[in-house]
Amino acid sequence: MTQREAVFPANRHALYEAHGYSAAIRSGDLLFVSGQVGSRSDGSPEPDFAAQVRQAFANLKATLAAGGCTFDDIVDVTTFHTDPENQFETVMAVKNEAFSRAPYPNWTAVGVNWLAGFDFEIKVIARIPDKA
Repeated sequence: MTQREAVFPANRHALYEAHGYSAAIRSGDLLFVSGQVGSRSDGSPEPDFAAQVRQAFANLKATLAAGGCTFDDIVDVTTFHTDPENQFETVMAVKNEAFSRAPYPNWTAVGVNWLAGFDFEIKVIARIPDKA
């Protein structure tokens, strides 16, 4: 059985300790990244929505890097939105920067009514590249 290993970015934010979860879990050649939000280092949300989305992607990038991955290694994306209809354009602009060329990962967007003070969250599964 493959052991799971917790992965944290170098500048991990306070939410991990406050809510008792790992930024990501490495299992075999897969990296399962917990939902990343647009939090500042103290765990508080970025107040501006566009800045919150950009910070969520920056937190995702840092977590991926800690696990030996990049956006190119992502195979599955799930995003959560508190107001999808009004937020979609902003989210798509940032998403298109992160995933700028095909093949794109699969993506599921889910509308929710609560994200603990945040308005956007992104979780992914990535394949860890071979070191060979």
